[in-house]
Amino acid sequence: MRNVILYIAMSLDGYIADQNDGLDFLSRVEQEGEDYGYQAFIDSVDTVIIGRKTYEKVISLGVEVPHADKECYVISRSLKSAKGKAKIFSGDLSELVHNLKKKKGENIFVDGGAEIANELLRLNLIDELIISIIPVLLGDGIMLFSPGRPQTSLKLIDVKHFDKGLVQLHYRKN
Repeated sequence: MRNVILYIAMSLDGYIADQNDGLDFLSRVEQEGEDYGYQAFIDSVDTVIIGRKTYEKVISLGVEVPHADKECYVISRSLKSAKGKAKIFSGDLSELVHNLKKKKGENIFVDGGAEIANELLRLNLIDELIISIIPVLLGDGIMLFSPGRPQTSLKLIDVKHFDKGLVQLHYRKN
């Protein structure tokens, strides 16, 4: 069965970007030869769901076609086109996820942002969360988790810690 997995990094105080939508805090844990399991994770998925703001941020960072080798859905009501084979999706998010889970394939990667993650959590559609905690307190910015979601019980699957202070938590929905 295909799982829907949120794989994301946040500051210790819960922000996925600073108050200017910046991601510079992620560089605090950069280390040559260390990708914190990202490539192994990416190899385990064949489909990506990404919000418009995150998609545009990735494009602005110089990535020509995000997730070019994956089936990619950019969730947006305003974008008219996407690069490469990415598809713009403006319909019912629940319907999209249910249809994707019915298809044969690998896992489904939720690549942000916070709005998409929270909507999928509200709809009870995320099966696993892999959250990398960056050792910094940003104090303000875009919060990963927002109010309005139902309570969700999780089971801790794995904890990894790394030399630069990053801690990665892997949870599965009970």
